[in-house]
Amino acid sequence: MRWRPEAALAAAGLWLAAAVAAAQVQRPADYLARMDADGDGRVSLDEYQAWMGYGFAQMDRDHDGVLRADELPGGRGRPLTRQAHRAQLAERFRRQDANRDGFLDARELAAPPR
Repeated sequence: MRWRPEAALAAAGLWLAAAVAAAQVQRPADYLARMDADGDGRVSLDEYQAWMGYGFAQMDRDHDGVLRADELPGGRGRPLTRQAHRAQLAERFRRQDANRDGFLDARELAAPPR
């Protein structure tokens, strides 16, 4: 496998951005406040996908809606479409929605998906 400095830099950049974001969020209520775009005190599927899909958008350098190997950390892996990524996020959202009301509250956001 050939050393790819751009892939290593991209991975390092994503890691650093995630570390900074995590350092600023101290409690589940902080996650809720950041993800709750409409301020209704709960996170909808659309809000969840928008927040959690940020990394996809950052890695999709050519903005074609597909992450190819050269856009993935480590420079390898199967292509991932934005649609498939959103489907994965929707499934994770459904697993975290413990009371099945279609929204996530701070407690559900803090709990690992079932």
